[in-house]
Amino acid sequence: MITESLKASELHKIDPVFGQLSFDNHEQIVFCNDKDTGLKAIIGIHNTVLGPALGGTRMWKYTNEWEALNDVLRLSRGMTYKSAISGLNLGGGKAVIIGDSKVDKTPEMIAKFGQYVNSLSGKYITAEDVGTTTADMDLIRKYTEHVTGISESIGGSGNPSPVTAYGVYMGMKAAAKYKFGSDNLDGKRVLVQGIGHVGETLVDYLTAEGAKVVISDINEDRLKEIGNKYGAKIFTGDDLYSADVDIYAPCALGATLNDETIGKLKAQVIAGAANNQLANEIKHGQMLKDKGILYAPDFLINAGGIINVYAEIVKYDKAEAMRKTENIYNTTLEIFDYADANNITTHEAAFKIAQNRIDLRKKELAK
Repeated sequence: MITESLKASELHKIDPVFGQLSFDNHEQIVFCNDKDTGLKAIIGIHNTVLGPALGGTRMWKYTNEWEALNDVLRLSRGMTYKSAISGLNLGGGKAVIIGDSKVDKTPEMIAKFGQYVNSLSGKYITAEDVGTTTADMDLIRKYTEHVTGISESIGGSGNPSPVTAYGVYMGMKAAAKYKFGSDNLDGKRVLVQGIGHVGETLVDYLTAEGAKVVISDINEDRLKEIGNKYGAKIFTGDDLYSADVDIYAPCALGATLNDETIGKLKAQVIAGAANNQLANEIKHGQMLKDKGILYAPDFLINAGGIINVYAEIVKYDKAEAMRKTENIYNTTLEIFDYADANNITTHEAAFKIAQNRIDLRKKELAK
């Protein structure tokens, strides 16, 4: 074994966790490593003031461990505000497993991860995310009760993706109402970037309403499949972000709204399922506002999934989950009104409302 000794001054410069730009006073970061199964995972627990930290487990082939850490920090923070803005008694957490889910994932790896989740004694509750499935959650359930999104056949709420898509659809309709004067999407040109489970269901909703849907994805076979199934047009231009559309729906990974892309956008509304769409929340939220582009905050309109799995904790049925998800429409309009009244960005408006709820609960707990 080879180790490298570092001076205290050098260690101070490294600051691998607390010095990360994405670190936002997270309560706990757990690094999980198991040589036998190849598991390398990070669990981020951002805030548990409102309740246990619930958030999905993402498996992704990250370029390096820094990228994985940054992702789990950003995602877990987003879950805190997603639950708060949705009125759920949950905190924010997230987990990432480093690896290609199509190649590296094994039942043994997922089982070991479930054991790590169980070791946190309910402070973190996991669920499905990119690269993991309902079947994975069923396997994790054998090792811990602190998991949601398990199969309906064993008492769970099933795949949360359709409910997530419905919430995004509701948020998009609210944004259309605010920007165009009507929530009718018939004839509206909508670009859906990323057509996984959520993206496909969103395409289904939009097509059924008569929207002119354009799709984009890194998987060419998936593009052809979804294009043929729904009659959606496949984007073939040189620059996705300068596409001549009314609405841009990012439904893949985050940070697609940044210095480079915002200046190119022709869309007047942004409403999608991806987490952390703004590379820099303050700067890029303001850039969108200055350009007159209406942004539906991602952590609000993509909350349908967590509303769905929360049903397993508080024991309400699918109909109630859909009703709560449909209310995203009203909440989105309220946030747009609040942003305009206070001359702030829509992201800042949503963040303030969510943070106020957390602060009030924190004061109650301190009494």
